[in-house]
Amino acid sequence: MELGDKAVGFLLTVASLSIFTYYTFWVIILPFVDSDHFVHKYFLPQEYAILIPVLAGVVLLSFLSVFVGLVMLKSKKKKTT
Repeated sequence: MELGDKAVGFLLTVASLSIFTYYTFWVIILPFVDSDHFVHKYFLPQEYAILIPVLAGVVLLSFLSVFVGLVMLKSKKKKTT
């Protein structure tokens, strides 16, 4: 099982580094490249560079809040029985 854990860890590391590199290039370097350059067709418009992480954060916090709320409700029910 240890080999499987290492493979999953390696894949998660590669995925996170790829996303970080793509996002960094999109937000920091791309604004300085001419708008008619071919590389612009591989990226979404700049507005999404802020919108996507904000929406992801809101969704994450929503799921986290629902999870904590459900755990609190279940623990309250266990105490009463």
